Amino acid sequence: MTNAKNKSQEMELQQIKYFLALAQELHFWHTAERMFITQSALSRQIKALEDELGVRLFERSKRSVKLTDAGAFLRNQWLPLLDEINRIHLQAKKIHEGAFGSVRIGYPGSIAYSFMPRLLTSISLALPELKVELVEPTDISFEQLLLNYQMDIAFRRDPAENASLQSTCLYSEPFALVVPTSHRLNEQSFTGLQDVRDEKFILSSLTQTTFYTSSLRQIFEDHDFSPNVYIETDFGAMVLGLVSKGLGISILPYSYSFSALPDVRFIALPYKVNLYVTWRREDKSPVLRNILQQVQDTASEFV
Repeated sequence: MTNAKNKSQEMELQQIKYFLALAQELHFWHTAERMFITQSALSRQIKALEDELGVRLFERSKRSVKLTDAGAFLRNQWLPLLDEINRIHLQAKKIHEGAFGSVRIGYPGSIAYSFMPRLLTSISLALPELKVELVEPTDISFEQLLLNYQMDIAFRRDPAENASLQSTCLYSEPFALVVPTSHRLNEQSFTGLQDVRDEKFILSSLTQTTFYTSSLRQIFEDHDFSPNVYIETDFGAMVLGLVSKGLGISILPYSYSFSALPDVRFIALPYKVNLYVTWRREDKSPVLRNILQQVQDTASEFV
């Protein structure tokens, strides 16, 4: 019964489209050609609409077709409604295809100067009607934000641990020793971390249990010393600002070198850090599907 009802509603809308086309052309043959049906089929559709409404829509003669007053009234009422229906249908199609809506993206500060600008440019070109909301959470909270639907996708230095989340490694990049430009060390004179054993460091707390901080701990363990951590912060932009003022040195992902902050020098280290993209495993959103494609395409430029 429901299918029959839906089919009837669909035919009513199509009949209205035929009526509006004929009201514009006022010529059965031209209208039939425009609507890709036969002239006899068009006549039957118009007659069926008139019978259903109990209203004569057109005055017909061998030489002309004219709208009745009732037909002219319905044309004026239905035209804007049909435009609105077409707009709604187009919007629904965009939503179905993942070309319209919004996405909330979490990211670490290290990719704010390289990967993220390229990704956002790609999204803007491919999905211009998609609204993007950016979130910069801490490493501790990003999984919960995803699970609570406060974020849709997250870029992190660690893979997700929760089984309800899925992670993919996008690419690896070097760690770098970050020093002020006035520092005695540069790429040529640097021989290893033993060169900075006695200096003050500005770092994330090494007591955290993330892969990122365990990688930092491993770097110092390999050089057999514990850093003198003068200031602790998880925010890379703050680290760069403090290093530029000569308040200490740091180790950060090399992506931060794209910040173009003056008075800071980056010295690449023989250690790598990964970038992962994470999302809800059961999320079937077409928007998410499109965004993940843009992510993979952008990441391929950094491999």
